[in-house]
Amino acid sequence: MSKHEIVSNTLALASKVRLLALDVDGVMTDGSVYFSAQGDELKAFSILDGQGIKSLLNNQVEVAIITGRSSPLTAKRAKDLGIQHILQGREDKKVALLEICNQLNIELDSVAYMGDDLPDLSAITCSGLGVSVPNGHHFVKSHAQYCTTLPGGKGAVREVCDLILEAKGLLTQHHQRYLD
Repeated sequence: MSKHEIVSNTLALASKVRLLALDVDGVMTDGSVYFSAQGDELKAFSILDGQGIKSLLNNQVEVAIITGRSSPLTAKRAKDLGIQHILQGREDKKVALLEICNQLNIELDSVAYMGDDLPDLSAITCSGLGVSVPNGHHFVKSHAQYCTTLPGGKGAVREVCDLILEAKGLLTQHHQRYLD
């Protein structure tokens, strides 16, 4: 398949997306978990990713978080961004994704799932658009339909948000709002 055909196919899949479901560690963050001397957990989230998530939500694309770990920092980030669908402590990402899809009445072919490691694989392969990141596990990346150019925690989520908006013909209009 030529590069043009790959891009066209990816845009066609992205145009159908009604839900972007995200893993956290390695996707919304760089995969590092920091602990203070007092044992407090710290995570770094990208502001670029946050703006992309808000852009999707403002354009009637749902966003969900599905993560194997449980963290109050993840819950705070989701709340700050307006993400209403968050499932933490969920090792079986496919089952969690199906729960959200059933709740929202969204078919799997209208889902983009973004993950980086083996627990994400079943959700990536059952989604209409499975996405991974350059810092993801090689086996996961080999099963994703799209791999971002930017790493997790460094704008990868924004890249996918912009891809979805572009595929829906909304990106130029979205950008224009900031020029007016």
